Amino acid sequence: MLFREDALERIRSGRVSVVFRRWRTARVRAGTRLRTMIGLIEVRAVTRVPDVLPQDTAPAGYADLAALRADIPGDPAKPLYRIEVGYAGADPRIALREDVSGLAAVATAVERMDRSARRGPWTRTVLGLVAARPATRAADLYAEAGYPDLASFKRDVRRLKELGLTESLEIGYRLSPRGRALLDGS
Repeated sequence: MLFREDALERIRSGRVSVVFRRWRTARVRAGTRLRTMIGLIEVRAVTRVPDVLPQDTAPAGYADLAALRADIPGDPAKPLYRIEVGYAGADPRIALREDVSGLAAVATAVERMDRSARRGPWTRTVLGLVAARPATRAADLYAEAGYPDLASFKRDVRRLKELGLTESLEIGYRLSPRGRALLDGS
């Protein structure tokens, strides 16, 4: 579920607590926490509704019902969902990036990823490439890392990011202190 940057700021401040989407079927469930550029957004409730109601305008951040209806993303022919949301805190990966303790467990997780990969070991190659070429577009890195396509390279970088080893920049990636410590210790 994507949010515009201005909507994220209003969710964080509490000025927006309801959003609407048109989907064939609900794409989120209550209790889900979504990672966004501002941190975690918690989905508190998801309800299929026939239409927006006047009392939804203020919690959705709109001055009037017409403006809210006009700004609902998705195909108007699809069902409408009312989603209650709230800010749930900072992205836990941010603190994880700085945590250089417990590297043995991280190394074990990385080795497991290498063992289970159909294409063979890849984690050290990707970490080394990100270390050598920070802030380089993924499109300029994937072939050098031996990947057949950009999507699979980005998927693997996200897996390293989940462990706090890399961080995304406006363009490209860089190693986190945790990633540097793991790479230096190998």
